[in-house]
Amino acid sequence: MNFEEYRRYDATGLAKLVADRQVSPAELLAIAQERAAAVNPRINAIVRDVPAAPSDDLDGPFAGVPFLIKDLGQDYAGLPTSQGSRALKSVPAPAHSTIVQRWIDAGLVIFGKTNVPEFGAKGITEPEAWGPARNPWDLSRTPGGSSGGSAAAVAAGIVPCAGASDGGGSIRIPSACCGLVGLKPGRGLTPSGPGVGEAMHGAAVQGVVSRSVRDTAAMLDIICGGEPFGPYVPAMPAKPFVSCVGEDPGRLRIGVRVPSAITPNPHHEAYAAVQTAVRALTDLGHDVEELPQAPFDDAALARDFLLAWFVYSAWELDEAKRVSGAGDDMFERDTRVIAALGRATPSVDYVAAVQRRHQYTRQLTTFFESYDLLLTPTLALPPPRIGEFELPIALQRGADVLLKTRTARLLRYTRIVDDMIDKNLAWIPYTQLANLTGRPAISLPLHWTADGLPLGVQFVAPLAGESTLIRLAAQLEQAVPWADRVAPV
Repeated sequence: MNFEEYRRYDATGLAKLVADRQVSPAELLAIAQERAAAVNPRINAIVRDVPAAPSDDLDGPFAGVPFLIKDLGQDYAGLPTSQGSRALKSVPAPAHSTIVQRWIDAGLVIFGKTNVPEFGAKGITEPEAWGPARNPWDLSRTPGGSSGGSAAAVAAGIVPCAGASDGGGSIRIPSACCGLVGLKPGRGLTPSGPGVGEAMHGAAVQGVVSRSVRDTAAMLDIICGGEPFGPYVPAMPAKPFVSCVGEDPGRLRIGVRVPSAITPNPHHEAYAAVQTAVRALTDLGHDVEELPQAPFDDAALARDFLLAWFVYSAWELDEAKRVSGAGDDMFERDTRVIAALGRATPSVDYVAAVQRRHQYTRQLTTFFESYDLLLTPTLALPPPRIGEFELPIALQRGADVLLKTRTARLLRYTRIVDDMIDKNLAWIPYTQLANLTGRPAISLPLHWTADGLPLGVQFVAPLAGESTLIRLAAQLEQAVPWADRVAPV
């Protein structure tokens, strides 16, 4: 098998070739590693090698398929999980994460860890520790974040599927930037342990980015389910998720919203992406209706999301200091500013922001009384350019002074939070809803811009709606196929 043959298969297809003895795990790994050696210097997707020596005796539904894991929340025993931070680049993990062990048990051959922003705190992947990951569709642009390295590796053909996670859009945003399928499971369906019960009060979940709906479904089958040290036992589907691929989803009622309070005038390509989806949905017999307003207060949700994120980031920075012994100078300026804002947040304000999640959940639940799914763009504009979100020099110097004098908490009394919403969330205002409400959501690559860049659409479902999302996604995959699109890298 050569690379061009390899690239034509998804993970499910490669696993079948291995099972039928048409190709060996070692041969597949060699192709994946050769492709990585050829393209990784340009896209900077893989930041750490994982020793791999596959045998022909591997067992499991994905036996022998090459795989990459995210360098955040996906520990591989004996190797560091850097979380995109210089402070943690040499701190080894004591044990495999539960989800990593499930991938190993499924027969996947893990050979690398992928690039992430520091602590996964941004929708772009440009850590100082490793340098920026780049989008295979346009090397001057971001592959998104925080699973940007994983998405770039899949889009570049290194692997057909890779580990990812999502605390505010970190599966769906990179999928939309790189032309992939990205399903964020509902809260608690996939494990976060053993070190963590549930990350970010359950807002962050584990998953994958992939090129095909059947891979996404089959991967969810092998990683879903509780663990002995988890916070609860999640309700499991009546049948495997992969069996939903090809099933008729029925006639769905879908509400559509493109403008948001944060971004009242999205890019015309975001509208075009949704229009592509609406045409396909209508042709398939679904009922699609444009919503006169969002079914929730997205501006308030964004503020609550960031406030809780700031406090969580302050804890993450302190925890990283504790395990590494690193000083402040080992963390990025933006991370320290965010942590300072978190420490300056009154505890009552933090609890209030977390408690208001139930308000958004009720608003969304009311919406689902009339509709089966919510449709939005995944991105409000095409993937931004590398470096676009760097602070201006004057603000960098001002932040450095505040950090040095330990007065960065004073930023709380400025417009910095509003500026962060305007700049950092304006291009991704749609994804945080599913995290704070714990609902499943999926990004599908139904649209490419006039410049040849992917720009996905998002479907949000009610509780336990993963099966519906998979049925519809597979239907759309047939109606608006994307498998023949190949990134030019």
